[in-house]
Amino acid sequence: MSENTQQARTVTTNNRGKLDLQALVLLAILLAAGFILNFTVGKAISSISGGMISPEFIISAFCLTILVVRPNIGQALVIGLISAAVIQLTTTSPFIDFAAEGVAAMLMAGIVGVASKKGSVSVPVTAVATFVTTAVSGLIFMVIKIAMVGAAEQLAAAMTPVVLLTAVFNAILVAALYVPIKKALGN
Repeated sequence: MSENTQQARTVTTNNRGKLDLQALVLLAILLAAGFILNFTVGKAISSISGGMISPEFIISAFCLTILVVRPNIGQALVIGLISAAVIQLTTTSPFIDFAAEGVAAMLMAGIVGVASKKGSVSVPVTAVATFVTTAVSGLIFMVIKIAMVGAAEQLAAAMTPVVLLTAVFNAILVAALYVPIKKALGN
């Protein structure tokens, strides 16, 4: 008699890039923190700097989420759109953020994806990726705002320094928080 023995099969998968419950909880926590920081620290920094630096902590939140979760481009778009929906509660220019944050989140995921294929994502890479992401988001926002209201020279002159200084601020913030958050999550 032949015995019909079956061996269990083991499938090993890499858990990176999943927009699972843990990733969504991380995004929710970071967005909530970003939302609160926008109302408190963000307003204070903007007042102290005469409006020259207006940190957008929600961009920092989705950049951190993308750095930790490493979503694909489509999942990053979802993260960007969720982030834009939260920004709608505080923005003076409704709906623009959906374009700005959607594109910026996909860009962040692309940069992180390329960097992670070349090795681990270092703190300098997180800073550069966040700077570029924040700057692109701000510039998209500015171009759409100019198209809506006109006054291109005045708006560009007023907004470009704010966008760039905010990008620097966000880059420093995300670079400082990346390693502690990554370690706290066991990644």
